[in-house]
Amino acid sequence: MIENKEYDRWTHDKVQALLIINAKGRNLAKPAGMPSYTVTVATGGQWFAGTDDYIYITLVGTERCGERTLLDKPMYNDFERGAVDSYNVTEGIDLGEIVLVKVEKKKYWVQDDWYCRYITVKTPGGHYLEFPCFRWLVDDKEVVLRDGRARLSKDDTIMITKQHRQKELDTRRKMYKWQEWQPGFPMSIDAAKHKDLPRDIQFDSEKGMDFALNYSKAIENLCVNQFMHMFQSSWRDLSDFEKIFVRIKNTISEYVMQHWKEDFMFGYQFLNGCNPVVVQKCTKLPDKFPVTHEMVAISLERGLTLEEEVEAGNIYIADYVVMDGITANCTDPCTLQYLAAPICLLYRNLRNKILPLAIQLGQVPGDDAPIFLPSDSEEDWLIAKIWVRSSDFHVHQTVTHLLRTHLMTEVFGIGMFRQLPAVHPVYKLLIPHVRYTIAINTKAREQLICECGIFDKANGTGGGGHVQLIQKAMKTMTYKSLCFPDNIKDRGMDNVEELPTYFFRDDGLKVWDATKSFVSDVVNIYYASDEVVQGDEEIQAFVKDVCSFGMQGFDYCEFPKSVKTLEELTEYLTVVIFTASSQHAAVNFGQYDWCSWVPNSPSTMRQPPPKQKGVVDIKLIVESLPDRGRSCWHLGAVWALSQFQENELFLGMYPDEHFIEQPVKEAMAKFRKNLAKISAGIKERNEGKRLPYYYMSPDRIPNSVAVYYAKVKFTDKRVE
Repeated sequence: MIENKEYDRWTHDKVQALLIINAKGRNLAKPAGMPSYTVTVATGGQWFAGTDDYIYITLVGTERCGERTLLDKPMYNDFERGAVDSYNVTEGIDLGEIVLVKVEKKKYWVQDDWYCRYITVKTPGGHYLEFPCFRWLVDDKEVVLRDGRARLSKDDTIMITKQHRQKELDTRRKMYKWQEWQPGFPMSIDAAKHKDLPRDIQFDSEKGMDFALNYSKAIENLCVNQFMHMFQSSWRDLSDFEKIFVRIKNTISEYVMQHWKEDFMFGYQFLNGCNPVVVQKCTKLPDKFPVTHEMVAISLERGLTLEEEVEAGNIYIADYVVMDGITANCTDPCTLQYLAAPICLLYRNLRNKILPLAIQLGQVPGDDAPIFLPSDSEEDWLIAKIWVRSSDFHVHQTVTHLLRTHLMTEVFGIGMFRQLPAVHPVYKLLIPHVRYTIAINTKAREQLICECGIFDKANGTGGGGHVQLIQKAMKTMTYKSLCFPDNIKDRGMDNVEELPTYFFRDDGLKVWDATKSFVSDVVNIYYASDEVVQGDEEIQAFVKDVCSFGMQGFDYCEFPKSVKTLEELTEYLTVVIFTASSQHAAVNFGQYDWCSWVPNSPSTMRQPPPKQKGVVDIKLIVESLPDRGRSCWHLGAVWALSQFQENELFLGMYPDEHFIEQPVKEAMAKFRKNLAKISAGIKERNEGKRLPYYYMSPDRIPNSVAVYYAKVKFTDKRVE
């Protein structure tokens, strides 16, 4: 937006425009009694939303099309950021029911993008019609808007709206094309850079999503930039890591620093840390992990043998087999980095806490793959747990976080844009939950996870290992695993009495149920029966596009190719919303809490896993952990990724009113009420806890997968 434009230039141009328009017979005074419409236009409130370009409007009715009219108030600067402007549009004849509004933008001085929120039309009969827009007009382009009532394709009975519906989809399919970024990946948007994306899905300010800039700011604000030049330089001892540990009034990160060596803290993170989706009930001891009763008897509390504990349901396992064979980062030839694929056995004790029971740092048993035990030396046991935590970090970042939330939401988003017109109720339902996701993923491919990207600087799976990890994880990822209750049950983690402190499960199930109830309410407003679902060609095309193109038709993923019932459609849409909001929040916003103390979640290891017991000392542990420079990059990354946006929209907040129908607004109000109740219960439970769990609290769950730099106040209080 060009602010404070010189008055004489503004006046001259407006007068010239009016002369030209009048010469063409437009906007001339019309005889009294002609139908008059009041058109109100709302401009977005984000930066650069306003425009100095010319805005034209054409009303299209069931009887005929109106005249192309310049919206202009002489001596008044129209279409300012956040403005709501009203105009009288007089037509020569009655247009019938207004079904479309065509909006055009033409260059005034320089091309000046404009963000239109909505347009309302008051008819001569006094009726108000709402035309949601919520999109950018760029260059000399136009948009054609439908009124805000959601409609299935069967509800469009006149030719002009049918044609508009099809033209919109034809245009979108040319703009939103599938592309395979890496073999075996879910498909992504066909755009090499953020600036290549359609304007409507770009960030309002690309600077706000510059990973390099954000990480640099984070490192500077964390006061660790003084160590950045010390790549390859080891810390002196474990306490030396405190030099880069800034306390940002964060009780969890401080508690982790104080207790990270303890077995209860190690076990607790499998339930409520950043990656609470790996642990599962052990129903049979695997042959590749030959743990015997004699090895662990001292750690068992019930007087049962290990086999009996397994049968009783007291043994759990975390198997990082997906890490097996992944190539370690070798982008820095001066520093060797190492990865492992550990297996960890855990025990539920009499206090219902899960504690580590045995650890093997590889998938193949043998003399060079000892089974580490709590009864071993302190150093042996500590290095084994550190290796598990490091492997968990890689699986969390690349599989749990990147693949299963970011990339999956992008697949759903692209499918939605390609197959659902803006008037479709499912488009209106999903659009807030894919906000900025395609943009952040494109920026990540451009800067973060690309060859020689930021990911390579500090991560042991950088340099291509992260690509291998996603390719491997894709072969075991299924649609059912994205259904939260099924995921919990399939891992054998659904017994509340056995694990009463599995807050990720308990809170997640409540939020899933509330989300599914909301989705069901909306679905049932527009779909009267299973037959209507089956007959909706657009929703069927959406589901098929996601499966056949987004997931490349991989049969092992078991994504549905169609939905046949109201229940199936409800579950599918719940998966989309839950993945983009709640699941992402649960595995993203705790990164600073659990990973900022570097020894608890090392992003790389500089020494190989020990192949025998009795050789590990503190010196080897410190030399295995990330060096000073990589520790700083790690800390900056987990801090930057853990921040909310300045004006975050949390679950249930829908300020852009894509829906105008009262029943949907009532469903939204009910949804917010249910979410508020869940948030209040979580807050009450957390009171007085040393380790509060709030990642699944709805008031901390953003609507969509979108994380970028936000200003946060730092304290000056650092560990000395």
